Amino acid sequence: MRGVQKGQEFAILTDDITEAWSGFTTRDYKRFKDLKKENLRDNMTNLELVLNMLAEATTTEISKEKKPKTFRDNRKVARQGGTIAGNTRREIEEKTGKKVVTNLNAKQLEQKRKNDSLEENNNP
Repeated sequence: MRGVQKGQEFAILTDDITEAWSGFTTRDYKRFKDLKKENLRDNMTNLELVLNMLAEATTTEISKEKKPKTFRDNRKVARQGGTIAGNTRREIEEKTGKKVVTNLNAKQLEQKRKNDSLEENNNP
């Protein structure tokens, strides 16, 4: 993003994007998934990851068009990009009746996949 310094400012913008689409700051999201030092992305479901990527890509596109000059302007753009993905998340939840953001971490997701696979094989 334009005019953004590495480190703290980048972390704040990441938080803005994440909170706008998921309803959680990055720290709270990691806490929700019971992660200590593990990478949040590595512990997302496919839908969580896709929505996160949508939020980031949308933010990048908005930034290219609006060319924000200040950190404050960048935060506004970050929230706009995240909100678009957040709206998509809510629509998916409405159609499926299930929450997209889950507290399952990578280990739990792998176990769930194995259980689902066993269940499928046992119920032809």
